[in-house]
Amino acid sequence: MKSRSKLIAALTAAGMAGTLAVLGSASAHAGPAAGTKAAPKGATKAAPGGNFDLSTWELQEPVGSPGSPTTIPSSKLQGADGFQDSYFYTDDKDGAMTFWAPEKGVTTPNSKYARSELRETNKDGSPADWSLGGSHRLDAKLRVVSVTSNVCVGQIHLGSGGPSTKPLVELYYRSNGDIALGTENSPDGGQTLHDVGNVPVGKTWSYSIGVSGGDTIDLKVNDSTTHYKIPSSFDKYKQYFKAGSYNQSSSDSTEKGARVGFYALDVSHG
Repeated sequence: MKSRSKLIAALTAAGMAGTLAVLGSASAHAGPAAGTKAAPKGATKAAPGGNFDLSTWELQEPVGSPGSPTTIPSSKLQGADGFQDSYFYTDDKDGAMTFWAPEKGVTTPNSKYARSELRETNKDGSPADWSLGGSHRLDAKLRVVSVTSNVCVGQIHLGSGGPSTKPLVELYYRSNGDIALGTENSPDGGQTLHDVGNVPVGKTWSYSIGVSGGDTIDLKVNDSTTHYKIPSSFDKYKQYFKAGSYNQSSSDSTEKGARVGFYALDVSHG
């Protein structure tokens, strides 16, 4: 009986140790805080849609016909077996949702630069198109793996309301690590640049781009927060978010370009 009691005790202790080991492993591999959609460490075999909530995004890629880049709808991006290719994929080392935009690639009609970039949609797949009123925010955690010159990693872009195809806001990362926010002066064009930080290439950092009160741009880069007034000429326009690798240099090279990995990406509206 004593031997049996000792055996039961030993098995119980082993079971508890195993449970603690599993819990410890889960904790070690946990992703960011609730509210973001990120790839937990080790989730390297799934497509980006298996690690991130891509139900309100479509993908624009630097391939297709001239002036008409290929667009992948949200329905094809979602899930562990969702769309991925050499321009949009899961990093096999850290699970980052990775965007590659070469200097030579198919561009939109209003740009000379190639992009591998997500464009915000509604849940039904239709293009997002929200008014400046209320509160709107795009949060991201990322690193620029490589960049030839300059890459845009986040945007608030003009939607319906007028003829302009300009962005309201673009967040740039330069090859020397400088980060700058470009705010559009008016729907007709002209951009003012604001230096907002520096992070070495390959290092992880975070940003939050938002709109509040109908007339203010709120930017947070790591722990630094700044605010910018939105000119009234934008009042009639609706907006949408973009995030990824929108390369800001062009050439005949398919080897040079900008590669950006995201570890968290979340949009909120209120």
